[in-house]
Order: sequence, then structure tokens, then C-alpha cells
Amino acid sequence: MSARLFPRNPGPARPIFPNKRTGPVHSKEQTVMRLDHADPRKMRISPLNMRFGKKAPDLSDLLPSVRKKGVLQPLVVREAIKDGRPDPDDIEVVAGSRRWYSAMAVIADGGEIEPLPVAYLEPGDDAAAIEASILENVARLDPDEVTRWQAFTRLAKEGRSPEDIAETFGVTLLTVRRILALGDLLPRIRALYGQGAIDVHSVRSLTLASKRQQKDWLALYDDPEQHAPTGSALKGWLFGGQSIPTKVALFDLAAYPGRIVTDLFGEDGVFEDSDLFWTCQNEAVASLRDRYLEDGW
Repeated sequence: MSARLFPRNPGPARPIFPNKRTGPVHSKEQTVMRLDHADPRKMRISPLNMRFGKKAPDLSDLLPSVRKKGVLQPLVVREAIKDGRPDPDDIEVVAGSRRWYSAMAVIADGGEIEPLPVAYLEPGDDAAAIEASILENVARLDPDEVTRWQAFTRLAKEGRSPEDIAETFGVTLLTVRRILALGDLLPRIRALYGQGAIDVHSVRSLTLASKRQQKDWLALYDDPEQHAPTGSALKGWLFGGQSIPTKVALFDLAAYPGRIVTDLFGEDGVFEDSDLFWTCQNEAVASLRDRYLEDGW
């Protein structure tokens, strides 16, 4: 079954040619994309696609429409680089994997499908490809935090700042920093979180932990005779019985000799060494007491 892919202007119908360029498209950051049509059999999922390596998606809501009308919305693609030059017969799907899977399902069932509408990214522009994939997937369904961390980290390696990432995807800078904070976790902890074995409150507390503490926590998690602390108890375990936020300090934080751990999921930082905190706090209390006595209290 053949389906017309784009609405046509009044006039004689024109055939769709796989390599016919129909004009440039400019993204917010002026990444130039050319509109075209391409044979889905020449396509594969790009390694930069957020869904790469995952099981085939559920197509039950999309496939009936593709069978009847074809693919209407362009896929974002790019030509793979082979021997230093773009290969028009090896096209990577950066965004729009469900549309491609649906088209291939129609072909597999013996149906006909016209060349798919595509928007070509510049070959080799990994940052633009990653952004396109995230935008496509965030608009359709928010991916889990680990998937976002993987994508945001790849963007950061391509030179995007947290501010750039936040602006591109319409989220706050704090949201980006929280996602990137997952990079401080050991890979196994990220994997357990992605599998749902660790709850969100616990994994956020673990972003405050040193690598040594994370290893100690995993040892408790793996020991059937022990209980690994979770939730609010986990913060207490990390900071010697209680987590002390910076807002309770009576002394100048700029002069504090210890380490303050930034809690991106709370309102304040946390003192890493509770004993050192109480030493400084007691000195501040004594200083205030002397001042009040001098003032006649």
C-alpha cells in the first residue's frame, strides 16, 4: 500500500525521488538540515539515538496509521562516515526510531512504503545528533534519569556547557546539574537504579557519598546478613549519624576548614565531618555568649 508523505501544493502530482532536496531547515542553534526522502531499508538506528541498544519499541499505537497513511513526520537522520566521506547507502536514524520500526514492519508484512521523509544532519556532528535524539524523546516520553545522564554527559563531552544543555531542552540549570550528578555514582549503582532496585531518594543521597562510601554501601547491599540503609537513614549513615545542613551554622562558612558537600537535591550543602562542624559550632556559640555578656545580657 502506497501513501503520500507530504501535502502537495495545487498542481500536477510529482513523484518522490529519494535524493531530491527540498530545502534547508534551521534549528534553534542554526544547525542546517536538508529535507529529503530516503529508503528505510538503507537505515539503521544511530548509536547516538537514546533508544540505541534497547528492545524494539511498542508500535501498537503507531503502526495502524503508518499502514494507512505512511510516515508523515520527518525522521532526523545523518549519513554514516565511511572511508572519510558520507555514505548515502548507510543512513543513521538519530530521532524517529518508532517511525522507522513501523515502516520496516510494513515492509516485513509484504506492504509497500514510499521513501520516508527525512531531515539530514551534517555528518559527524555528534552534539547536534545527541540533542535531536533527546528532544525527540523528551517531547514524546520523559526518559529515566540514567538515560538522560548518559545523553547529557555525551553532550558535555562534545563541549556543551550545563547552561547550553538547559537552554536547549527547556529545563532549569539545576535540573541539568542534578542529572549530571549521577556521574558521581559508581557504574553498578547507576545500573541498579536504572533497574529499579534502588529508589530515587536513596540514589540522590548516594550522589553525596565518596567512592569509598559507595563501595561500603554496595558491600552492605550485597551481604544477606546486613541491611543497606536507604532513604533518610542513608544520609545519616553517610554523615556519621546525622546530616547537618549548612543553614544551621552560626559561623562564617567561608572560614570553615572542612569540606561541604553540595546537595543538588536539597536546599543546602551538607557538612561532611560532623565532629568538625560541632567544634566550629561550639566555638561560635562561645563567641556569641561572650559578646552577649559584654553587652550586659
